[in-house]
Amino acid sequence: MLMYPVGLKQAETRIAKKFTGLFKPSGRRKGVEAMLKTILAKKYQEVKTAKQRRPLPSLIQDIKPGSFALRKAIKQSEWSLIAECKLASPATGRLCTRYSVPELAQIYTAHGATGLSVLTDSHFGGTLANIQAVRAVTELPILRKDFIVDAYQIYEARAVGADAVLLIAGILSDSELKEFMAVAHGLGMDCLVEVHNAVELNRVQQTPALLVGINNRNLKTFTVDLTTTFSLLPHCDKHRIIISESGVKTGEDALRLKAAGVRGTLVGEGLVTAENIAGKTRELALVNTKNGGEYHAG
Repeated sequence: MLMYPVGLKQAETRIAKKFTGLFKPSGRRKGVEAMLKTILAKKYQEVKTAKQRRPLPSLIQDIKPGSFALRKAIKQSEWSLIAECKLASPATGRLCTRYSVPELAQIYTAHGATGLSVLTDSHFGGTLANIQAVRAVTELPILRKDFIVDAYQIYEARAVGADAVLLIAGILSDSELKEFMAVAHGLGMDCLVEVHNAVELNRVQQTPALLVGINNRNLKTFTVDLTTTFSLLPHCDKHRIIISESGVKTGEDALRLKAAGVRGTLVGEGLVTAENIAGKTRELALVNTKNGGEYHAG
């Protein structure tokens, strides 16, 4: 059974409970908490509006089953770069002015990315139409990166051509995680399930999640520490495919993660803010290490 969004006031209450104890009410942390609450409250309203504009039975008519393209692509590669088409961030503002989303996708595709992450949340300069624009220029697997709070968004993602969705464990209950995964898998879509700490990892490992993203960004401070991946990795079930998110800046970072058993990385700001996006894509995709070569900078 699908979960339909509650009223906005109830949604705000629900969101507040999700973040209770996560932040201390002072300084930058209070600002981060407020920002996330605002984004999520708006997201519930967006879903409600989308359902009114196009009810699920109508949406389903446009859906063709997927083929779990993202997991297949990752399994076929020793190391995978999921390159993100990210134009902006609510924390830092505009990130990329030189290229459009489809232009970024074409650069990533030509220079070694295994898959593409496409932001569809307006706070990050994204729209659902971005997925359609990217699908028109590449055959690489596409991950819809958004705050998924309702199963409707998963159907929506598949209808416009996405092969996978991001599920953030920190904003979803155990039952929501399992339900959303079941919906996605029923559509032939993968889920990249994101965790930030050991508690979230333990929860996710009680689910069928195959692709697990370890986000190195601390939601209490918004600081990034790559050691988060290394500290959580020994506690990951061996059959999970681990993707490291945030903080992977160099080929050396990627090689360290690969040597530890991580299967890939998802990178956004590190790519779109690079002086040479094509070169940085090749570097983080470890293109020079493929077929027995050795990574070298430049």
